[in-house]
Amino acid sequence: MHPLLSLSVLWLLPLALTLEEDSPLDCVPRKFILYHGVNAHLFHEDGVFNYSTMLLREDLDLLVLGAREAVYALDLNDISKKRASVKWRVTAKQKSECQNKGKDPELECKNYIRILHTMEDKRMFVCGTNAFDPECDYMSYSDGKLILEDKREDGKGKCPFDPAQRYASIMDDDNLYSATSMNFLGSEPVLMRSSPISIRTEFKSSWLNEPSFVSMAQMPESENNEEGDDDKVYLFFSEKAVECDCYNKLVVSRVARVCKGDLGGQRTLQKKWTSFLKARMDCPVLESQLPYIIQDTYLWCDPQQHWRNCLFYAIFTPQSDTSDLSAVCVFRVSDISRVFAEGKYKTPVPVETSFVKWVMYSGDIPVPRPGACINNEARKAGITQTLDLPDRTLQFVKDRPLMDQVIQPIGEKPLLVRRGATFTRIIVNQMQAADGEKYHVMFIGTEEGTLLKAVNYDGEMFIIEEIKLFQSQDPIKILKFSNVTRQLYAGSDSGAAQIPLASCERSSSCMDCVLARDPYCGWDKRLGKCVALSESQRELIQSVKEGNGSLCSNAGPIKPTNQSIWPGGNVKLSCPKPSKLAKTSWERDNRPLTPSERLQLLEDGLLILNASLSDAGRYRCLSVEHSKTDKYTTTVAEYQLTLGPAGSGKGGHIVFPQARRNGPSVTGLQVVVALLVISLLVLLAWNFYKGHLPLPWKCGKKNKQSQGSCEEEGVNSAAHYQGAQKPALAEDKFLVS
Repeated sequence: MHPLLSLSVLWLLPLALTLEEDSPLDCVPRKFILYHGVNAHLFHEDGVFNYSTMLLREDLDLLVLGAREAVYALDLNDISKKRASVKWRVTAKQKSECQNKGKDPELECKNYIRILHTMEDKRMFVCGTNAFDPECDYMSYSDGKLILEDKREDGKGKCPFDPAQRYASIMDDDNLYSATSMNFLGSEPVLMRSSPISIRTEFKSSWLNEPSFVSMAQMPESENNEEGDDDKVYLFFSEKAVECDCYNKLVVSRVARVCKGDLGGQRTLQKKWTSFLKARMDCPVLESQLPYIIQDTYLWCDPQQHWRNCLFYAIFTPQSDTSDLSAVCVFRVSDISRVFAEGKYKTPVPVETSFVKWVMYSGDIPVPRPGACINNEARKAGITQTLDLPDRTLQFVKDRPLMDQVIQPIGEKPLLVRRGATFTRIIVNQMQAADGEKYHVMFIGTEEGTLLKAVNYDGEMFIIEEIKLFQSQDPIKILKFSNVTRQLYAGSDSGAAQIPLASCERSSSCMDCVLARDPYCGWDKRLGKCVALSESQRELIQSVKEGNGSLCSNAGPIKPTNQSIWPGGNVKLSCPKPSKLAKTSWERDNRPLTPSERLQLLEDGLLILNASLSDAGRYRCLSVEHSKTDKYTTTVAEYQLTLGPAGSGKGGHIVFPQARRNGPSVTGLQVVVALLVISLLVLLAWNFYKGHLPLPWKCGKKNKQSQGSCEEEGVNSAAHYQGAQKPALAEDKFLVS
């Protein structure tokens, strides 16, 4: 085991032992919605897998969905309705060449659609892995049909070769920015802009060192910029840290950025980025010794505010098996921009003959500043484009692209930490609640195919629900949100799903609706149901920060359900929990019920075994749920049990006596036992018949002669058995055949 890993395990052990007391690490979703209870539109086509690329065409009311060897145009309002599709399969020759290179012909030697972007002329740019020989094409939607224009382009540097490889891309002003690998082996990672002038990163480990690309985003930093700065493209990825002073290279999370107007250098860094800088990102979980690894990001910007107020929400997972915690950290764009604009650089320093140590650079920094975009100050010096930059500046950034400062999240701690299923994707939506405040609601996909809905209320993390989107446990591979439909779209290997931001109707009472603390939902007193919030309905009962259930009027008594029991029978009284945060208890005749061997408290009810006259009475199931400020008790179910005559059969809707509901029945078990007994008797009879065992009555006489006869017969039987072994085996074979 890696020494650093061993150290971290020992160091984190005492912290792990305190997790029982530290509830934020065991943040439990209030409700878990099973697959069959989800109000979703689903899409899947037989024989097609890997629905992992999506493009929202709100101008066409379409969701364009990329899968393995197929692209679909689905109705944006109901993705179960397919409007058009087009197949893009590999040829037999391409498949054969891929197989000859050692790849799986049925898994890897296919065309996985990976790039889907809208161009300014409303056509679409699409790329696929194409059996480890990536290609790109142009696609249009017209007269209800998807049409590939068959204008094939080389996809190297734009689209990954390997369908399992992480990648990132964006399209801006018809310029494709892509982060992937340039070769078949995946050993030449690159951040590239394809046009108007092709430009890419250097093939140096100090630039990109075995990276795993995550996502890209562009920022309009030239808007209202007094310094005349350029727009930026940000790239998020993880890689092996060149600066790590350890035996084995450690993986760290990074953010890099380039300037959109970068044209490369004149002599140094020809057709290479002159503005490529990168910095380490940290998401500290339990002050872990091993850095957490970035897996996805979502850029959230308020359209009414300056770009400096934009936020990057990022999900992180552990890089080892020492932890099963996933985290969400939030970073300010302004903090990231400041590190690149003002921060210090790291520089490699040779320590021994074959060892290099990275330390903070303390020497003179060239002018213009290395890695900076062309701004007003540079223009005053006669530098109007990157081709005019001096070699000293270019050589500096070529050798030192890494910043010294680590970028910390807001508050220098995660916004959400959760144990269990690994986070895969994230989307954030802002919702104004009934109290007038705006809240950021996070939708987080997991490895188990579920979707978490979570909100941070003034430092308190609250998970509203966890939804199982797909019948299988395929990881969520992509998430999209449409401002037009106000719907979420998710993709996995098995299919695509569309769900609303909230399903308020799941809350059946005012108390349940308020305790859900969902900013999208409120209780309508007039209609008597939980409804979605809208601009015209701000008078709904809602308490998202506190979950104040006292705002609801008393629900009134519940009419008890009459049940009959009989002596010796069993009965289960059902009491489903209103939520995962609730605890249930039982009363009998208005007194707390004490559990016993006969009265067993179950997760979803009460089981009474071997009923008697003393069990008759009124039973009430109570639910107790804590909110931020108080606890609330509600009656979930009530039963009136009366004793019926022995053998009276059924009472109410419960069968007496009751076997296990989801297991094998008692009758089935009796049949199995009877068959085993019969088989044993037949086997014994056959052995007696063949003489393999002495007959018991021949050993029943209690005199010496008979004892001798018995012993003699036993010896003869053994001799007979040995002599008859071969015929017996032959007979066995005959019987088996």
